Amino acid sequence: MTAPKDESAPGRDEWLGGARYPNDFKPDVSAAALHKLHGEKTREALENEKPQARIAGRIMLRRVMGKAAFFTVRDGSGESVQAYVARDILGAEIFAAADHSLHRGDIIGCAGEVFKTRTGELTIRARKLRVLAKCILPLPEKHAGLTDPEERRRHRYLSLIVNPEERRVFETRARIVRYLREFLLARDYMEAETPMLQSIPGGALARPFITRHNALGRDFYLRVAQELGLKRMIVGGFERVFELNRNFRNEGVSTRHNPEFTMLEYNAAYEDCESYMALTEEMLHGLVVEITGGEKVAYQGMEMSFARPFARMTPVEALRELCPRHADAPLDDAEFLRKELRMKPKDAKGLSVGELQFFLFERDAEERVIHPTFIAGIPSAVSPLARRSDANPDAAERFELFAAGRELVNGFSELNDPAAQEAIMREQAKRGESGDAEAMFYDEDYVRALQYGLPPNAGGGIGVDRLVMLLTDQPSIRDVILFPQMRAESGK
Repeated sequence: MTAPKDESAPGRDEWLGGARYPNDFKPDVSAAALHKLHGEKTREALENEKPQARIAGRIMLRRVMGKAAFFTVRDGSGESVQAYVARDILGAEIFAAADHSLHRGDIIGCAGEVFKTRTGELTIRARKLRVLAKCILPLPEKHAGLTDPEERRRHRYLSLIVNPEERRVFETRARIVRYLREFLLARDYMEAETPMLQSIPGGALARPFITRHNALGRDFYLRVAQELGLKRMIVGGFERVFELNRNFRNEGVSTRHNPEFTMLEYNAAYEDCESYMALTEEMLHGLVVEITGGEKVAYQGMEMSFARPFARMTPVEALRELCPRHADAPLDDAEFLRKELRMKPKDAKGLSVGELQFFLFERDAEERVIHPTFIAGIPSAVSPLARRSDANPDAAERFELFAAGRELVNGFSELNDPAAQEAIMREQAKRGESGDAEAMFYDEDYVRALQYGLPPNAGGGIGVDRLVMLLTDQPSIRDVILFPQMRAESGK
């Protein structure tokens, strides 16, 4: 029978031999937890107590001083702890091997007692040291980090290693997603997963991605929105549902658009546009307080207040208040609006005054909305899934929430009249046949679902990536998506 190995005296095979990428070292504490447990203790207390710890992480700094070396090791907690490696503890051969082969970026395991140096730095006196994975390629220079935005997004894993502030962005993103989910779960919403691969794309005016299903011999589409699946669930009897997941739109890439993005879609029976504005306001106000500790958000040199209640305007009110050149303009005059939009008569044919006003708002006023503001009274002609207002059929019971010059939320009372929905979808399909790549398809099954009775309901959609941009002060959507789609590298 073989005697158990002495853990405190590593042999030659533990360092130089055995598996090149071992998987038998198990840390028992994180660097953050180690600081919490022992950070306030004195040197004398630690010397008396001699607490033991096993940590694993990446070497971020290496200092060799004759017969001893210090390695700053950072782990998944985002914190670092120092490992003290001494020749008189590990032995001359093991120490020489460590001195020769351990470099910045390598991942190691270290076990030993915790102590504090004369300068008060929490340190582990290594009794056991294992190389768990080598960093074969050199890390960027430790002081400059990885600064080129293109390289940071293309090689995110490398940027996360050397740019701690980038790590904090994605930790905040996780907190935002968790808060949104828990907010709705606490109000009896059920989380759902609806198909991403669809035979008919719908739920938004957007160009879909097309893919081929070989076994079925037909084309499918990546979904552009979750909405129609959730409303089918409400037909089936689930009265409060949400989905927090990915959508895909085959459109341009910009600081605000990525072809793959995260959307929170939330629907509830027996709610309307007004109650959903209140729900959305409550959710976002609470989120801002949770993430920032207050009601104010600073973004790219702008400061905005998420104090309740949020402002409300119509597109025309926003144009008059935010754009001085439109303050006294005849915004009810279709000819004036057409000329302002530089539209040819043939292009403006069939467009209502409300549509022209909304297009002018999108062009001239949208980017001027700094504080969170609900824009309501949106034309029904650009809201194919929304219920028409009883007071004004040309307007939809719809809102969009803007802040920092961008749309964050789109919501409305859902259209549940199957005949009206069928007519709108058929009109959209005609636009598609005429070359409108963003027009909705005719969805026969969705119309059939409405014919079984969709309760009155309201829904909202929040662009999670844009929300994360706002709350982490990031200029581009690609800075808040871990692995965004990028153009091919030149020469490849």
